[in-house]
Amino acid sequence: MQPSPSAAQPDPDSRQLRRVAVSGLLGTTVEFYDFLVYGTVAALVFGDLFFPQADPAVGTIAAFGTFAAGYLARPLGGIVFGHFGDRIGRKSMMLLTMVLMGLGSFLIGLLPTYDAIGVWAPILLVALRVVQGIAIGGEWGGAMLMVVEHAERTQGSRRGLWSSFTQLGAPLGSVLSAGVVTLVAGLPDDDFRSWGWRVPFLLSIVLLAVGLFVRLKVAESPLFAQAKREPVDKPPIVELLRRPKPVLLAACVGIGAFTTQSLLTSFMISYAVDNGYTRPQVLTAVTVASCVALAVLPAASALSDRVGRRPVVLAGALASAALAFPVLALVDSGSPGLLILALALGHGVAQSTMYGPLGALLTEMFGTRVRYTGASLGYQAATLVGAGFSPLIAGSLLASYGGGSTPVSLLLCVGAAITAVTVWRLRETHTDALDSPAATPTLEGTPR
Repeated sequence: MQPSPSAAQPDPDSRQLRRVAVSGLLGTTVEFYDFLVYGTVAALVFGDLFFPQADPAVGTIAAFGTFAAGYLARPLGGIVFGHFGDRIGRKSMMLLTMVLMGLGSFLIGLLPTYDAIGVWAPILLVALRVVQGIAIGGEWGGAMLMVVEHAERTQGSRRGLWSSFTQLGAPLGSVLSAGVVTLVAGLPDDDFRSWGWRVPFLLSIVLLAVGLFVRLKVAESPLFAQAKREPVDKPPIVELLRRPKPVLLAACVGIGAFTTQSLLTSFMISYAVDNGYTRPQVLTAVTVASCVALAVLPAASALSDRVGRRPVVLAGALASAALAFPVLALVDSGSPGLLILALALGHGVAQSTMYGPLGALLTEMFGTRVRYTGASLGYQAATLVGAGFSPLIAGSLLASYGGGSTPVSLLLCVGAAITAVTVWRLRETHTDALDSPAATPTLEGTPR
């Protein structure tokens, strides 16, 4: 006699969803850990170690220029990994991007400086940043799509909440990177400059090992497996270029979140240290803000499942614009307590409210057979403009105008305004099914 199925028996789809969610969390944690470690260390010592012939201000700008180089490569990674992810599958691309990300960061920790090998030091640094950027260009899309597409089968009405696991990698990576850099930044200055700065990069190999272990146990997206049976005539990028509006909208809607994230984390470390704060004080403020984000991100994502993606993202953009000048005024006060408050409000609350629902929103803007390419390209274009160039622009403006926080506040307002205007034009998508085969218009008032 066969045993009757038990109601308490674990649902395989739900178990797989949890595994995929952890995999997405680990992937974006590695992503943001690697990039934020670079941004932090670049702000502290890379100008001297890799560009020692430059004026101090120019050296800092050059260090952030290599930061931007990684972002320049991201859209290329979105196209390459998106193409194969839409043709071959999500899982294999997720494994490859994680390996390239982790190894790129590890190798930066082994790089000789300018004093050892001359001009080859900055050349190799830029080359590794480009490799990282290409890998990261494909990482977010694969991780996010796997979570959202698996959630569609079991908990489609809670796609936003489940997508927040992938988004949580941003503040978690920030907490880890700030914590590790804080430990090594407490070393004597000579030790930090000679070997201490390498430790955070070398430790990324641990995150890589854990992430790969989890990802090897993840099953392919069921929506992709279903869509793969349908014939496809053109590469995904060709389909998207024929109808580029969804990609452009996806890029614009994310600019505010990434401008705020970049200016109030990586750039703020350099800015605050130059204005009299100690490195531990600034890193503590970034860590507290990231801890606040760990609570706000899932709350904003869950709220978007109830009221829609648009109102939540719009609220975050308006809050970011409203707080832009007050936040920088608090930073300029010179008080460590007010610095913590400033970053907690600007980054922990306003930025996280914009960023939380972004993953679900972008995946809902594209059909299954072009979703990896479309969501990745839109997301990475937003990071390029919002996060890649904003520290470089802010540093250049401060150097040109002799200091003052007004340029930084204005950049925050511009980024938030782009997101607010774009999301106002978008059509709500939180109740849409994800099984559409092709890219579709997403403007307000147009059918999906």
